[in-house]
Amino acid sequence: MTEMTKTITIGPYHPYLLEPSVVDLTVEAGRVTDATITVGFVNRAVEELMTKKTYRQAVLLAERVCGICSNVHSLAFCQATEEILGIAIPDRATYIRTIVVELERLHSHFLCLGLLAHALHDGQYFGRIMGEREALIALLERVSGNRVHYSLNAIGGVRRDLTPERAADIRAVLAGLESLGHFVVEALGEHGTLGAKVAGQGVVTDREALDLGAVGPTLRGCGVASDLRKEEGYAAYPYADFDVIVEAGGDVRARFMVRARETLQSVKIVRQLLDRVPEGPLMGTVNAPNIKETREVLGRVEAPRGELVYYIQSNGTNIPDRVKIRTPTFANLAFLRQALTGALVDHTRTIIESIDPCLSCTDR
Repeated sequence: MTEMTKTITIGPYHPYLLEPSVVDLTVEAGRVTDATITVGFVNRAVEELMTKKTYRQAVLLAERVCGICSNVHSLAFCQATEEILGIAIPDRATYIRTIVVELERLHSHFLCLGLLAHALHDGQYFGRIMGEREALIALLERVSGNRVHYSLNAIGGVRRDLTPERAADIRAVLAGLESLGHFVVEALGEHGTLGAKVAGQGVVTDREALDLGAVGPTLRGCGVASDLRKEEGYAAYPYADFDVIVEAGGDVRARFMVRARETLQSVKIVRQLLDRVPEGPLMGTVNAPNIKETREVLGRVEAPRGELVYYIQSNGTNIPDRVKIRTPTFANLAFLRQALTGALVDHTRTIIESIDPCLSCTDR
């Protein structure tokens, strides 16, 4: 190591980081020449605990993997378990699941966009984004009964119905969220207040992103149109018309712009599904002969940060034999190392923020 080369350690607790991790930057002449990312500081043994709970009990445990995208975790677990148990989901429950998971995507994306404004010390944009997002959080509490962990999904369907009053409430809030989405898209434009500050930072090519296994908005920000909502067609997504958002820049601005534009698509999806929610029951029935089968199922959904995978192995009882979770942030860590390499040290915070890291999900 030459005299001009030094190591800067960020973490495990640092204002740059929302959750504990360690980022060791090798720096030369103000630029990062290498980065090492260490996680595992908030491991809660969720996967092991799931093998001590019944499938129904483990749904609530899956929700607690993450506080921001709790609902999509329970959705992934339920869909995989329903395949194991041979449960047919009623159409009404499928629509309600999809509506709520898109509302969750909205609040996750707006949180990420608000944190970008915070990282850039722009209090005006941070205040507006987070202030208007609060109406969405309050809406989710009215729809599900809970502010953070919604406890909406259950094996076989959903626990709460979507009444006409709640549907009208959702439509009313969507109008404000659509306006906020357009506001953020404009702010992230090439000449926008936020976009101009992060353009050209942390550039990764489409080929590099694919080779590194990137997922979600991180991958789509490199121009790759990959979205499980379209590719897998799970839940009620086949009944909604929406676009897969891509940005070709491969930089920090592109990754945040994908999320900003996706908020408008989520509004579009929710409105369509609200108009088409069918009547019917909220819960399906178990196909009893399949309960005793030993099976392996891989459940995949598009979480706000990207592909979320739940592998479940059954053993013929009402308790899973093995549960393995692969989260989007884990898939994007190799991408983050590449994005940091060659960047100015001053840009490391926004580059880290651009993959919307969730270490709670990653460590489980």
